[in-house]
Amino acid sequence: MHRTYSLRSQRAPTAAQLQSPPPPPSSTKSKFFGKGSISHTFRKSAAGALGPELSRKLAQLIKMEKNLMRSVEITAGERKDVAKQLSLWGEGNDDDISDITDKLGVLIYEVGELEDQFIDRYDQYRITLKSIRDIEGSVQPSRERKQKITDQIAYLKYKDPQSPKINVLEQELVRAEAESLVAEAQLSNITREKLKTAFNYQFDSIREHSEKIALIAGYGKALLELLDESPVTPGETRPAYDGYEASKQIIIDAENALASWTFDSAVVRPTLSLAAHEDEEYDVQDLAEEAENLQVTEQEWDNEHKVEA
Repeated sequence: MHRTYSLRSQRAPTAAQLQSPPPPPSSTKSKFFGKGSISHTFRKSAAGALGPELSRKLAQLIKMEKNLMRSVEITAGERKDVAKQLSLWGEGNDDDISDITDKLGVLIYEVGELEDQFIDRYDQYRITLKSIRDIEGSVQPSRERKQKITDQIAYLKYKDPQSPKINVLEQELVRAEAESLVAEAQLSNITREKLKTAFNYQFDSIREHSEKIALIAGYGKALLELLDESPVTPGETRPAYDGYEASKQIIIDAENALASWTFDSAVVRPTLSLAAHEDEEYDVQDLAEEAENLQVTEQEWDNEHKVEA
């Protein structure tokens, strides 16, 4: 059987990896809790109930994204199993079906590999959102302090309008308001910066994944063209299959296309039909270049948080 060529063999870094080095493995991949839906529900509900009130909604979003990525991880593993089973089933059939299903299995297995890579790149988006969550959490104490002083002043003015503590508290309130203004400005600036960076990571990962999936689909359809589907009459012998070299070359071409893909070679480029910019094309690459190259893992963030605490 011609089952010697596979995309699973070790390869040199692809052009896309050289242009944009792959991120560290996703911190969301299955560890202690496994893949059950109970842990998903627990993480989601816990994120919305714990931590500073200001950052709870974003914390819940981050946990939901973690659940989503673990679901993609499960899908990737099952897709690889499907690819192996397809090849196993085809092995007992005629030569053409055996060869083509084996090569189709190689392509489908590669889809599973791409989904694993997608998780790692998508995780950079989730990690960047944590920067916004952290600054939201740091702003909460300054808001609470200002509100507490305001309440104390109002209480004293009602109970004891002549209390000397009122002047002291009013001075403290001025300082608290100044601190709050600084914190709110940082929140506003960092939120915009990191939101843009985070979604650049997300859309870049989606863009790369989608275009590579489209490439694999094209080569898969090319493999199907080698299958002779013309009907035979009872007793008639089907012509011998001679597509081994062609099917192998299709796999080689697919590997080369995936390895050489870069954002510069991306086929799909959106356009905007805004009234003020009717003739302008939306340059996605310019947006991609603005994203910071964050290489922070979840463990690193946890360590920094512990030190600050």
